[in-house]
Amino acid sequence: MEKLKKLAQLIRYYSIRATAEAGSGHASSSLSAADLMTTLMFGGFFRFDLKKPEYTGNDRLIFSKGHASPLYYSLWLAAGALSEKKLLSFRKFESRDMQGHPTVEFKFAEATTGSLGQGLSIGVGMALNAKYLDKSDSRTFVLLGDSEMAEGSVWEAMSIAAFYKLYNLVAIVDVNRLGQRGETMHGHDTGAYAKKAQAFGWDAIQIDGHDIGEIQKAFTKALTSKNKPTMIVAKTLKGKGVPMMEDQHGWHGKPISKDEMEQALAQLGAVDKKIRGSLARPRPMKKTSTAKAKTPETTSYSNDKPIATRRAYGNALVHLGAADPSIVVLDAETSNSTYAEFFKKKFPERFFEMFIAEQNMVGTAQGLSRRGKVPFVSTFAAFLTRAFDQIRMGAYSGSNVKFCGSHAGVSIGEDGVSQMGLEDIAMFRSIFGSVVVYPSDAPSTEALMREIAKHKGVCYIRTTRKETPVMYSASEKFPIGGSKTLRTSSRDVATIVAAGVTVPEALKAYEELKASGTNVRVIDLYSVKPVDLKTLVKAAKETERIITVEDHYEQGGLGETVASALSDAGVNCQLKRLAVRKMPRSGKPDELLNYEEINDTTIIKQVRATLKNSSK
Repeated sequence: MEKLKKLAQLIRYYSIRATAEAGSGHASSSLSAADLMTTLMFGGFFRFDLKKPEYTGNDRLIFSKGHASPLYYSLWLAAGALSEKKLLSFRKFESRDMQGHPTVEFKFAEATTGSLGQGLSIGVGMALNAKYLDKSDSRTFVLLGDSEMAEGSVWEAMSIAAFYKLYNLVAIVDVNRLGQRGETMHGHDTGAYAKKAQAFGWDAIQIDGHDIGEIQKAFTKALTSKNKPTMIVAKTLKGKGVPMMEDQHGWHGKPISKDEMEQALAQLGAVDKKIRGSLARPRPMKKTSTAKAKTPETTSYSNDKPIATRRAYGNALVHLGAADPSIVVLDAETSNSTYAEFFKKKFPERFFEMFIAEQNMVGTAQGLSRRGKVPFVSTFAAFLTRAFDQIRMGAYSGSNVKFCGSHAGVSIGEDGVSQMGLEDIAMFRSIFGSVVVYPSDAPSTEALMREIAKHKGVCYIRTTRKETPVMYSASEKFPIGGSKTLRTSSRDVATIVAAGVTVPEALKAYEELKASGTNVRVIDLYSVKPVDLKTLVKAAKETERIITVEDHYEQGGLGETVASALSDAGVNCQLKRLAVRKMPRSGKPDELLNYEEINDTTIIKQVRATLKNSSK
């Protein structure tokens, strides 16, 4: 216990120094949790092999309150994995792995954190992986701040963790009372948090977060749980150990200045800078043979029978799952509509029902991805917008998550505007490093599913409820970044660029225009990001006129993709965009495509109007 106290002093010392040297950072939030985290890491509870951070048997530690990064980095210094020089490069531009909030650039960070309310969901993913997939005795610990306990995603994670009986998941709540602008919702009422945790099916332990003896007993009890996750609710003082800031307002995110640092360190007391702690070793795991991914099979589709791309998504999942054991599927209680249920029936052990809690579903997928799995996440496209922040943060963690948004666009029909994904392309296009694909028929859906399964990083595939004709063969290739020129001639006077459900509309328009003596080019721009610039530039130069048509809002969609690509390439052409511009409503799919002016009739009118204007 004396050694733990000395280590806690060392960690407080470096939390103060790192922020003072940086001139920014969250020292007070780090000091409040120092005793908790010191006891966890160096009290024999946290098992981790420093030489093998990726070892399956290692325990996992996630700082959901990522602003306490000075504490996080200081812990690894105390473990002997970080030098003082490295630590004191905290928040410096040249030090990519010592950023203001933890990122995966730091080799021991499990995920990039800092957007509050997300760490527990990531922990759920890692605990699910250990319990159900890797069959490992690895435990996952998540440090949360009391302020972020107001986030709904935390309680989504609490609910699902209890449902899956994640006894290997321990949440530690640092109840230091003070948030960014004042007192938190419950202040120091640890009982309020404990009651909520118990109501959600967790074991809850209330402790003094600065009493190392109590902390030890709490972790000992938490690690004996056999069927429930545990929440340790610790009453702490923000700025603990430094009287000038201890339990005082106004210190959130405010570092001690260099002038004040000597006074603060004097108040902290004696520090043994040479002391280091040791981590418990993880238990050896039996080596298991890892099956290599095989080439997935494909479904044979009949050319005379239209089929919805969402059904092809389900078929593709089964083929991919059979070929690659690392693929897992998560769905938000919509699997009978997204057709993820096909995978569930074939591989129930790799399917996780996440219920209607999209934020947690995405965070959980991120945790699974960080442990080497390839999660496919599906729900209605409209509902993925709820989880935009989790998707954004997942990209910063280098997560390899594949998203499927079904029921996209007004073409879903009678369900009406609340169910229509009309912002999803814009959302996923804005994600750092993302891939966005939008297939128009069943074979292209399956081909693109194989492509995104191989691609490392965030991918989005947009599927539709409306059945569309089969246009491609099963052997057709659909590389990411490509497109398909479906109709072309040397006499083309305009190009129609479509994707998904509007491709058949463009082809119908082509037939009528050709019959009346007007030749147009038709491009299926199935890869929205990255886009096939070469084909677009060629079309713009050869036909001088481009009309884009999409079942999506104009802002951020297919039309803007084409416009920005051509603009960046310095290519000038006449560009017209057909998109959803009116308030959508219930109706038959064809009625709605006509109402929004994105069907064959409107395409024909636009081509003729464009040609007429050009001739004036």
